[in-house]
Amino acid sequence: MTRPNILLIVSDDHGYADRSAEGTPGVRTPVLDRLAAEGATCTDAYVTAPICSPSRAGLITGQYQQRWGGLWFDSAHIGSAPTIAERLREAGYATGYFGKVHYGDETAADRGAPPHHGFDESFYGLAGQSMGRLHYLHHTGDAVAEYGEAAEAMGVQPFWSGEDPVEFDGFTTDEIADRAGAFVERHAGEQPFFAMVAFNAVHNFCWQLPDDELAARGLESPGDWHPGAAEYLDWYDGAISPNLPDGRAFYLAQLELMDRAIGRLLDSLDAGGVAEDTIVVYLTDNGGSQCNYGDNGALRGTKYTLWEGGIRVPFLVRWPGVAAAHAVVREPVSALDLAATFAAAAGLAKNEDDDGRDLRALLGTAGEGTAADAGTAGGAEAHAERELHWDCGWQWAVRRGDWKLLSVAGDSPTAQYVRTVEHTNTGDGLILTDLAGDPGERDNLAARRPRLVAQLTRAHERWREQVGLPAEAAPPD
Repeated sequence: MTRPNILLIVSDDHGYADRSAEGTPGVRTPVLDRLAAEGATCTDAYVTAPICSPSRAGLITGQYQQRWGGLWFDSAHIGSAPTIAERLREAGYATGYFGKVHYGDETAADRGAPPHHGFDESFYGLAGQSMGRLHYLHHTGDAVAEYGEAAEAMGVQPFWSGEDPVEFDGFTTDEIADRAGAFVERHAGEQPFFAMVAFNAVHNFCWQLPDDELAARGLESPGDWHPGAAEYLDWYDGAISPNLPDGRAFYLAQLELMDRAIGRLLDSLDAGGVAEDTIVVYLTDNGGSQCNYGDNGALRGTKYTLWEGGIRVPFLVRWPGVAAAHAVVREPVSALDLAATFAAAAGLAKNEDDDGRDLRALLGTAGEGTAADAGTAGGAEAHAERELHWDCGWQWAVRRGDWKLLSVAGDSPTAQYVRTVEHTNTGDGLILTDLAGDPGERDNLAARRPRLVAQLTRAHERWREQVGLPAEAAPPD
């Protein structure tokens, strides 16, 4: 059996509609469009949380992070479940991690750091120590001293390689891609590899662009926060939508530059002669952030919320011999499925603790330019039978087939904070929608379908019991 290489690319806060293939004005993503043209686009793809830390924990383990209490920023961590990197390394894969790490507030000595959950080689920034952010231009001790109190908020700390700090000045997106590309080139043809590349882009603050890019685009950076200029939250409020001049242009510039960097990674596969033997997956860690000028298209909501705009993400799979060119998969898939799929591709036995599914059959039923037929031979489980669950404590949701039930405690402190600071609408109460005809979740059917609301509520209560959460899924008044 030939074991494929795996290149997993994870971006940050990428809006669902922000690919040029979607026809969104001003967006230029030719490399992502190439991936879609050469493989499958999963239209109904989800992550396990509307924020990065718990979402990334679910992705790397293939298990719902709620199993170890990961609900929100304050409870998110990687847990003790085996990661897909650990499993692949044990199977003889070379493993490398390059980019942003944010499973909690770990240090380089903790399990959340890549060297301690399965990666032999690593180059990473600990975003949990800098409010979830990594600066796009500076990562040195001198920058920390210069920024002073603002260093944490602006994310200028050095990166890490293993447990050793690494200083650099330069465009972070390019540095991540170049280090990952070198890893690919070293291992191409020598042994199967798993490379996880986690870009900081397009997370705030997107105005931190190289000088030549600012000049080429006619943009002027507003500058980072420094103590004394203003209180941080007042400054931050002026730096997000709708208050930042040219905010969308900065965002689109970061997206375009990340797309170019991904292109260089694909070039590395081509140069090593391993493109046909490599699975390439692209997704983002949560829904697009509207306060950071992301565009989720027809989907309602944004990062932080369990509306579709907070949890449905771009999800592309190029897998020669499995996913047909221009394939479109419309069945619900999850970031949870990646661990099970990669393990199966590597010939590993199924981990019975995985909450995800092996996507090979589903991808294999997707014909060119058509929806996958979950009822065909190959064993993909029926659309109507799959349930996906989300739970952040103050909001929860379940999708079964095309039905989705969302429950939000709109008067909770977290909901109030999200509405005030991130300028988004969380929703309130129970919202039942039919996503087949209403992907924008505009028509609340809860009052008209009380029996279905009760069924889905009980399903979520059962799920909470299965993952070890207290039985608190009763809908708000």
